[in-house]
Amino acid sequence: QVQLVESGGGLVQAGGSLRLSCAASGSTFGTNVMSWYRQAPGKQRELVATISSVGTTNYDDSVKGRFTISRDNAKNTVYLQMNSLKPEDTAVYYCNFRALAGNYWGQGTQVTVSS
Repeated sequence: QVQLVESGGGLVQAGGSLRLSCAASGSTFGTNVMSWYRQAPGKQRELVATISSVGTTNYDDSVKGRFTISRDNAKNTVYLQMNSLKPEDTAVYYCNFRALAGNYWGQGTQVTVSS
């Protein structure tokens, strides 16, 4: 089992920045991919960014150049630095941990960007 605890969401004005954190505990050893997803009201959950256990990253086109995903393997923590935030970034952001052992989700953290 893997437990994920997210933090760092909040309310910010357009153009501002936030950093989300997700701490993983439990059976986190081995090859894995950690990701951030988001879900806006009335929309499907969508992938924002991923990072592998060796640091390979991928981003959705809508956040390229504005968001940066990183991880600290010693702390089993993944981060999402979000800059130049837009109202359309408003959503609940979810951390995801995927490995051979399974697929796990955090509880989500709300990000609200005001115009």
